[in-house]
Amino acid sequence: MRVLGIDPGLTRCGIGVVEGDLGRPLRLVDVNVLRTSASEPVAERLVTIERGVDAWLEEYAPDAVAVERVFARSDSSTIMGTAQASGVALVVAARRGLPLGLHTPSEVKAAVSGNGRADKKQVGFMVARLLRLEEPPKPADAADAVALAITHIWRGGAQARIEAAQARMSTAHAAAGRRSR
Repeated sequence: MRVLGIDPGLTRCGIGVVEGDLGRPLRLVDVNVLRTSASEPVAERLVTIERGVDAWLEEYAPDAVAVERVFARSDSSTIMGTAQASGVALVVAARRGLPLGLHTPSEVKAAVSGNGRADKKQVGFMVARLLRLEEPPKPADAADAVALAITHIWRGGAQARIEAAQARMSTAHAAAGRRSR
């Protein structure tokens, strides 16, 4: 499974691709940060993010996209930019028909470090360790994007297996019901 993780932000939007499967080693494919200037109009910044995400989807052809779920913080200007960047990422992925996963920061921290309150340094350390890297991706937005992809592979992969099993059971029950009539 190949997942594109996106840590949305208007100034720095972390983006990373990880390959792997539940119970198997993970591999970092690529990681970077899409940057925009605060001096540009917001609409132009969002177009820059849209084009960047679209280019990554085109180049890396992920099986799914994982985006950080926006949550309320004390600084409403930060929330607004993060929400706008998140919306753009969701639209670009949805336009291509890709499965989407939204994960909260605490879910991601718990998945990669075992502690939902881990700090950025701990998350970066665990990302490096899980992917057998010499050091965490930098800046922290890049490491967070990779952590989102890892979380989705582990949680999304398990969820997909559960849903597939449930679908098989429903089909089997429906077929058994038709035969008993």
